[in-house]
Amino acid sequence: MRNRASNTLSKGKIRQSWSKYNLYNMQRFRSPPTTNRTFFQQKWSAKAASRAYHGEQVREGQWKRMFNHRIRSVIPMNASDLAADDGSLVSSGRGSGLDKGGKPAYQTRPIPYTNMTFAPLERRLDVAIFRALFASSARQARQFVIHGAVTVNGQKMKHPSYLLNPGDLFQVEPERVLYATGHTKTPFERRMGRVGRRQAKTARLAEAEGAEGGAPEAEAESKETAEEDTKKTKKGETEKEDTKETLQALLAQAKAVMSAGKDTLAPQRKQELRGFQKAVRRVLSRSESSTVLADSLEAQFSQLTLLLKAKRAEKKPEKKDAKPRPEDAFATDKGDAELASAKNDTDATASDKLSEAFAQATLGNDVDASELTDEEFETLKRALTQMRDNPLDNSKTYSTPWQPRQYMSAFAFIPRYLEVNQNICAAVYLRHPVARPGSAEVPTPFGESIATPAYGWYLRRRW
Repeated sequence: MRNRASNTLSKGKIRQSWSKYNLYNMQRFRSPPTTNRTFFQQKWSAKAASRAYHGEQVREGQWKRMFNHRIRSVIPMNASDLAADDGSLVSSGRGSGLDKGGKPAYQTRPIPYTNMTFAPLERRLDVAIFRALFASSARQARQFVIHGAVTVNGQKMKHPSYLLNPGDLFQVEPERVLYATGHTKTPFERRMGRVGRRQAKTARLAEAEGAEGGAPEAEAESKETAEEDTKKTKKGETEKEDTKETLQALLAQAKAVMSAGKDTLAPQRKQELRGFQKAVRRVLSRSESSTVLADSLEAQFSQLTLLLKAKRAEKKPEKKDAKPRPEDAFATDKGDAELASAKNDTDATASDKLSEAFAQATLGNDVDASELTDEEFETLKRALTQMRDNPLDNSKTYSTPWQPRQYMSAFAFIPRYLEVNQNICAAVYLRHPVARPGSAEVPTPFGESIATPAYGWYLRRRW
């Protein structure tokens, strides 16, 4: 592989990378001038600019062997016209004054053949991984392949220069994709990760030492039975303490996220975290040992969902009762009166269920369910959902909770010749890229003024 590529601001070369410096170079890039320059100089500058982006990790000699002057292209045809006419009517009047002539020049879309100059490089495995948004640069994709994190058709592939064939399926380990496309860790998060690894290592060493110099099996069994008895006697107390500790841990996680991401978090995300902290504090303040949530995040989420449903069930009848209908207000028939009373009973039942659930949750029967507003319920539910699906874990190599990499939107596109499934980090190479009228399927930041001289440069090899 060639030397390490650098995103210098002085030369301003565009790379296959999501770097913010590369985005800046792309924004200020201008086509090289053609006035007062020989044809050789124009081709040289165009070749240098395009090769810095297309396959800069590939040696020039290797790329020259891959280059093919035959460009793949397609012309879309109308299927109904092809089925109705065999072409004899169109060709019969050619040269005899019967042809109507083609469309004017401003209505025709030329086919950008020269933009397909570097189409053979799109077959490479590392470039395809970068195009599928599984890596932040082509060099990082190459590193994933060499380290054994990529499979092709179910088999591990360690050659980044492998040329994909139509129908090949390649897959990358999800942890590598999360690392490549997510926020990088801050120094504080790296330090917390190192502390966590040290603690885990000391715990493993302590367990190993205890296992080597442990007591006999009889003593171990007696200890286990004693521990089981103590667990049974103190089951209620431990459940309450674990629940309270879980809530406090969630609150600490929210504080850590707020402190670590002061500059990177979005304003909406900050508001949600503040609302989450406020709601958890209010729940914890109801009692010293609150059981509003179970000892697992799944049970916490289900409990909050039930409370939210009860809250909504209470809110809907209130809206209906705000504007009483004439049938309810002036019910003279016995059946109408029964319906109205049943409706009031259901409203009262929903309110009672909510009050009872919240009272059980806070261990205080004097607590009113209306103390937590709908917004706090919704914020608490949303925050717990995010912490369940996207938890804070300092042991990961990327920043948690996971967020997309900055400046990613400018590069978030997938070519037409790839079918990508982001859920399992897999993609299918459908076919080779082709040129169409008005568009070329090879992604490139350069126009035809650079693509055409670059194509002419590599035509020096005669066929």
